Amino acid sequence: MTNNFWIDIGVNLTDSSFDKDREQVIDQAYEHNIEKLIITGTTVEESHQAIELCQRYPNQLFCTVGIHPHYAKDHSTQQFESLRSLYKEDCVVAVGETGLDFNRNFSTPEQQVLCFEKQLEMASETKLPLFLHERDAHKKQIEMLQSHRDDISAAVAHCFTGTKSELYNYLDLDLHIGITGWICDERRGQELQMLAKDIPEDRLMLETDAPYLIPRDLKPKPKSRRNLPLYLPHIAAKVAELRGTTIEELKYQVQINTQHFFGLGDTH
Repeated sequence: MTNNFWIDIGVNLTDSSFDKDREQVIDQAYEHNIEKLIITGTTVEESHQAIELCQRYPNQLFCTVGIHPHYAKDHSTQQFESLRSLYKEDCVVAVGETGLDFNRNFSTPEQQVLCFEKQLEMASETKLPLFLHERDAHKKQIEMLQSHRDDISAAVAHCFTGTKSELYNYLDLDLHIGITGWICDERRGQELQMLAKDIPEDRLMLETDAPYLIPRDLKPKPKSRRNLPLYLPHIAAKVAELRGTTIEELKYQVQINTQHFFGLGDTH
């Protein structure tokens, strides 16, 4: 591939904060050499919306399809049948956002486990990779992943902010690691900054998680607190600095990783 570009693996483009300027946000990303965006699906309804958006921007937008643990309480047989049909769409590149979140427990742990189990089975059926969320539930999440890992093609720990032992637990399962602007936070991101070098170069991917997690060290600080895909190169610069590599070397490596992981080759 002669043309190196950025790919943002986690953008919540269906979020209402983008209702007034969604097209402009996509165009700005492209102008900043972020040529592909992967929209995060968190409910059946939002996954539908993500697919509709992708179909308007073929080869530029892709999406995940799934039920976030916050919404696990709403899951039903009918919803899973809807998901199953959505996985057949060409723009759908992963199962998720799925996983466990025992921090807020918007859905009970029992509901989350049932919903996650079903999506692990779907990843096994479809051979699509997993786009994973986890908060304060690492032990249970690892346990469930271990029992399914042989049947799953690949998985990424989206927005990783964990400890060294949690990082190595994921790497022991051959997971990829998604890094966000959390790494630019001088308060909360210190541990992640120290772990940046520990992520194997072929396991690293980058994301903004826009509109959330705007990098705290942006200068000048945007008037809006909304994160945008166009800030991905800023996050990448911090990662490159911490890993002791050049921005161009990092861009080349994460592009290869991401295209291979999500199947974004010449077939799309």
